[in-house]
Amino acid sequence: MKLSPAQKQTRALVQAAAAVCEDKKGLNTRILALDPADSGLSDFFLVTSATNERQAVAIADEIELRLKRDFGVYPNSVEGRRHGEWILLDYVDFVVHVFLSERRAFYDIERLRKSARPLTPAEFDAELKTALKEKTRAVRTRAPVKARAASAKPAAKSATRTKKLAKRAAAAKKPAKKAAPRRKAAAAKKKSARPSAKTTRRSR
Repeated sequence: MKLSPAQKQTRALVQAAAAVCEDKKGLNTRILALDPADSGLSDFFLVTSATNERQAVAIADEIELRLKRDFGVYPNSVEGRRHGEWILLDYVDFVVHVFLSERRAFYDIERLRKSARPLTPAEFDAELKTALKEKTRAVRTRAPVKARAASAKPAAKSATRTKKLAKRAAAAKKPAKKAAPRRKAAAAKKKSARPSAKTTRRSR
C-alpha cells in the first residue's frame, strides 16, 4: 500500500486522535476508512463513545489540544461542544465524532456508512506500520546505487586536486630557473666594476 506524504500525515493525525480516545477511556473506538466514491472530502471518520457529557467534552478538548500541540493542526469547525451529546471536530481529511453512548446507538453512523471499512485503532496502527516497512524496503533497495555514485565523486575530486597541486608545483619551479641568469649578470657587473691588478700597478 503506497501512501503519499499527505495521506501519511492524515493517518498520523487520526492515529494520534485515536490514542487520545483510548487515554480518555472512550468506548468502542472505531476508525471508518471511507470509500473514495462515497466519502466526499474526508478519508476517515473516527468514532468513539462517552458515558456522560463531561467525558465527551474532555475527549474532544484533548484531541484538539494534542493535534494543535504536536502537529500544529486546527479543526476546520467544531460542533456540539456546548451540549456534549454529539461533538464533531472537522479536520477536512478526517472527522472526529464523540458521542454519548445512547446517541451513538440512535444515529448508528457506522450503519449509515455501509461502504466504509471499520478498523480498530490497533488494526489502523498495523496498516500504517506495514506501509512504513514497505517504504523502508524501497529506500534500501535504491541505497546501493546511490552509494556507488557517491563513492565515485570523491575519487574524481581527488584526481582534480592532484592535478591542481602538480600545476602549482610546476609554477613554483619556473621562477627559480629564471633567477639563475640574473645572478650571473650581477656577478659579471661586480667583476667589471673592480679595477684589475694590472691597471693599478701601471697607475703607480
